[in-house]
Amino acid sequence: MNEERHVHAWLSFSNGERRDEVKKVNTWRLLFFFAGLMVIGLGIALTVKGQRFGVGSWDVLHIGLYQQFGLSIGTWSEIIGILIVTLSSIGIRRWPHIGTFLNMIVVGLFLDFFNWLLPDPHHFAFQLMDFILGTILIAIGCGLYIPAHFGAGPRDTVMLLLVEKLDWSITSARTFMEFTVAVVGYFLGGPVGIGTVVMVFALGPIIQVALRYSEKALKKCMKIDDGKNKQVEKEIIEQ
Repeated sequence: MNEERHVHAWLSFSNGERRDEVKKVNTWRLLFFFAGLMVIGLGIALTVKGQRFGVGSWDVLHIGLYQQFGLSIGTWSEIIGILIVTLSSIGIRRWPHIGTFLNMIVVGLFLDFFNWLLPDPHHFAFQLMDFILGTILIAIGCGLYIPAHFGAGPRDTVMLLLVEKLDWSITSARTFMEFTVAVVGYFLGGPVGIGTVVMVFALGPIIQVALRYSEKALKKCMKIDDGKNKQVEKEIIEQ
């Protein structure tokens, strides 16, 4: 009887300990996820402030579709996002994670906030600085939120699928995706500037570096007990 009580007590303690580990892991994952989306929103807002140098590849496509078929640029952005999520889900035979939908909503909210908060630069040097800093921050934000494994946004999902299916590096997958989208958008009548070219070739390498450091930082922050935590982290991410 005493032995049975000891077994129940041990199991209860293990479950309690496990709940603490799960809570800690999820807290850090949420922090990295939302911090990444905030940084992306700030980065996009800065590139908007410096848009005289050109727009990103996906915006070239959205503007081209708008010019050819009407609706609005924002509407085409949403349509393309939903189309990518649908096709990706069919391709991998899995429903998208909640983070995929949160990405589409939260980045927009942060973008609107920072676009309202940041002053409009009137000098060439400040516009150039905003565009360069914005491009870097977009890539860093992607590197921050992806390791949390709550689900990638529609465009990042395409990049990750190319990495998974074709065994490409992040740099190769992102550059190929950005280049292809920019070319299609250009032939539809979308505007391509020097900034578009910069983003095509700069985002991939920066994301790859940011992703590597973010993964290390997140694992370090989630570290509770190496043996236990690796199993907890694996189970949570696979859910």
